[in-house]
Amino acid sequence: MSNRRDYYRDPGAPIANSLVPGGSALVVDEQGRVLLQRRADSGNWALPGGAMDIGETLGECIVREVKEETGLDIVVTGLLGIYTDPAHVIAYADGEVRQEFNVTYLGRVVGGEISVSDESTAVRFVAPEEFDGLPIHETVRLRLRHFAESRDVPYLG
Repeated sequence: MSNRRDYYRDPGAPIANSLVPGGSALVVDEQGRVLLQRRADSGNWALPGGAMDIGETLGECIVREVKEETGLDIVVTGLLGIYTDPAHVIAYADGEVRQEFNVTYLGRVVGGEISVSDESTAVRFVAPEEFDGLPIHETVRLRLRHFAESRDVPYLG
């Protein structure tokens, strides 16, 4: 049983009661594969990332979260987009229902070794042709599509 459930454009979704700034990183290796983790709380494959702590910038948050969740050290190289769709809410077992607030940065690995954290059951670079066969939430698929489109400007939504 998951302690997290994502709702997207679902009329039966609970009403959000929380808004937490956070971010994620879309990191690609030399073969064009994307760094993904299989979340322990939902079973979905997702970009590494998390919530910002007081005293850090969002860029620092992303670097910290990627290290904690994947074992890899990254540098931020750009901005994929800003994702704040109120139609995406995440319900947690403790009663929190969070409206999406995610800034997705682009990043590049500069060190470390892939490892699994207590937040994931697997971490690996995934080839784009594998995406359709994996459980990936639609909001993460949107980011993967935006990346594949090689947009000139970040998504602002």
